[in-house]
Amino acid sequence: MNVNDISYLSMSSLLILIIPIIIINYKLKIKINKKIFYSIGRMVIQLSLVGVILQYIFSINIPFINFVYFIFMIIVASFTVIRSCNFEINKFIIPLLLAFIIPNVIVLLFFNGFVIRLENLFNAQYIITIGGMLLGNSLSGNIICINNFYNSIKQNKNEYFYSLALSGNRIEALTPYFKSAVLASVNPTMAAIETIGLVALPGMMTGQILGGAVPLTAIKYQIAIMVAILIARYFSAILSILFTALKAFDDYDILIF
Repeated sequence: MNVNDISYLSMSSLLILIIPIIIINYKLKIKINKKIFYSIGRMVIQLSLVGVILQYIFSINIPFINFVYFIFMIIVASFTVIRSCNFEINKFIIPLLLAFIIPNVIVLLFFNGFVIRLENLFNAQYIITIGGMLLGNSLSGNIICINNFYNSIKQNKNEYFYSLALSGNRIEALTPYFKSAVLASVNPTMAAIETIGLVALPGMMTGQILGGAVPLTAIKYQIAIMVAILIARYFSAILSILFTALKAFDDYDILIF
């Protein structure tokens, strides 16, 4: 099965469908037109650069370089969370790096070694693509989890202090917010798993089918990767709270940011 290539002109033709969005935004005074063009432009530049880099990495396929590139992806994800959650870089970069590295590296190596059964666990084709899917989902999950956790504490400050005064234990006082944040983080993935194949065909499965893979093979890959995503997202969300909480409270268990 051959995949039809997309010309640059054909790809650019999609911008025609952006015009109605721009017009509607202008009429309704929804001020996101500049952001739309900025986002699209940034995406094009980033993906073009990444495409060149990945083509080189895939061609040489050196395990050490492949793993270093994956760690670089984790670093970028950590800084993205810091920016999205308005954290101080110096204080929270290490906790977030650990929250990403521990579950994602473990799940990725297990996936490559025991699910796909690769001889080279650090094969560029798998460590970067599978790792990217795990990491991308952990990224969104951590942002949801962290924002939900700390915003809930701030919004229910009096309730938190009352619970803290009764129990005298930060862990007991924070447990309700912790549970709520973890649920908020994994619920989107759970919903996607429940409706997969009925509402939409996911990206990995679609890509494999377009690339000529047998549909049943693509389905097995998709089932495996969705379970792996859930595991990585769940543990990354938990660790993101546990590790950042060590820096987020003072000696009197008061939130300091």
